[in-house]
Amino acid sequence: MVFPHASVSRRSFLRGAGVIAALPFLESIAPQVVRAGSMTPVRPPVRLGIYTVAGGTVIESWVPKETGDLGKLPSILRPLQDHKDDLLILSNLSQSGNSDGKVNAHEHCAYLHLTGVDKVGKTDGKPFAGISLDQRAAELVGNGSLMSSLRFGYSGGETSYFFDRSGRSLPVERDPRLAFDSMFKGRQLVAPNWSRRLGQAGSTGLNTPEMRTYERLVVDLILEDAKSLQGQLGRTDQAKLKEYLDAVDSIERRVQRLQERIAQEAEDLKDPGPSRPNAPRQMPADRNASQKMVQLVGRNPAVHADYIRLMIDLMILAFQTDTTRVCSLGIGSDEALFPGVVTVGYEHHAHTLEHHGNAARVEDADPVAREGCRQIHAWYTQLFAEAVAKMKSIDEGGTSLLDNTLLLYTSYMADGGHGRRNYPALLAGKAGGTLKTGRHISYQKDTPVSNLYTEILARFGDQSGTFGNNRTSPKQAYDGRLPNLI
Repeated sequence: MVFPHASVSRRSFLRGAGVIAALPFLESIAPQVVRAGSMTPVRPPVRLGIYTVAGGTVIESWVPKETGDLGKLPSILRPLQDHKDDLLILSNLSQSGNSDGKVNAHEHCAYLHLTGVDKVGKTDGKPFAGISLDQRAAELVGNGSLMSSLRFGYSGGETSYFFDRSGRSLPVERDPRLAFDSMFKGRQLVAPNWSRRLGQAGSTGLNTPEMRTYERLVVDLILEDAKSLQGQLGRTDQAKLKEYLDAVDSIERRVQRLQERIAQEAEDLKDPGPSRPNAPRQMPADRNASQKMVQLVGRNPAVHADYIRLMIDLMILAFQTDTTRVCSLGIGSDEALFPGVVTVGYEHHAHTLEHHGNAARVEDADPVAREGCRQIHAWYTQLFAEAVAKMKSIDEGGTSLLDNTLLLYTSYMADGGHGRRNYPALLAGKAGGTLKTGRHISYQKDTPVSNLYTEILARFGDQSGTFGNNRTSPKQAYDGRLPNLI
């Protein structure tokens, strides 16, 4: 860098060079600090969990015949019978978005699944779609969580559901060992004491001398040196310096947030919340064991079930320890085999059952294959019911983790025939008291799924009333919203 009108001392130059070198250093150490830290809460926060499975569902065995208060649940949802008062079943939600003709039917459904946009497709072989529900929720949660969002499970490739604001497809962590280490390596498991945090709201204790950490001192040095150059620069370099200071300011705020989180978690370790988080018992001992488990998921239903239970436990642990407030599980695979789960006929391959068990008219589908599909989805529901029970048992100081969560159970296709009408959609939990559960609500035919996503995002602070194609779909309804959820 040349300063034609400035007399810059060797010391200033060298210190400035040190400042420049310090920036990537702060970025690189941030994840370590994140793992050691916590957030500044005011009460148990609302979390968003997404449990989405492959293969659609068998809708006549999913949707209750009656609307209003839930009674005996349909056969696929029967494992949730004991938790019906915590459920809200929504029917007649559909996707209307088109594709550009460059994606297959599975990709078409997958890209629309959580984005609810008017059009999806591929450019230069890469998928494009709008921002997905989880990522918009992560934006709204913002700095309130250690990790803005997490994505675990088996989805990916043709079943890519998650997209950032630029439309870029986001990866999912399949390896449970890696997922656990990314959250907790070098960090003690502790549940926040929400009652104490509520009492301390507004007071962070950051002005104490001991909180002037090394990271804080580095940021001060950056600002001191950079600002000393400001009056000596030409217009072009002043603009560059402004961008630089804006970046430093962002780091400064980030460092402060991390310090707050570290302080909060230190307090929690001394005075933890009422629940006791533990590492999942089924956690593979090392990477090799973890990889073997992943490889067996599609071939062995017993391993597949253990894998789903493990990923569910990781999601619950992430919520319980306030590691994240947005976690998505892409569960199941169209290519999985289900011997023992499917007890009718001779076919156990999910994809084959999906195609044979679906037709334009249900009565034209192979009834044995359709029963096989029903059994697979009842099996998915049994595992989901275990998640609901665990979350309900976790006390957060007078309310349960389930009370403070909005847990969406759905599928990336409406049915195994690549259907996009009348998706399975179930909400579990009360989302901090913003949902009235224990009911089935049937909306008008083909109400956009994006209406539901708009409602979910409103519970995380998005008051725009717009998401996906809720206001542009040819099937738009209810002014882009879903009435009567509360």
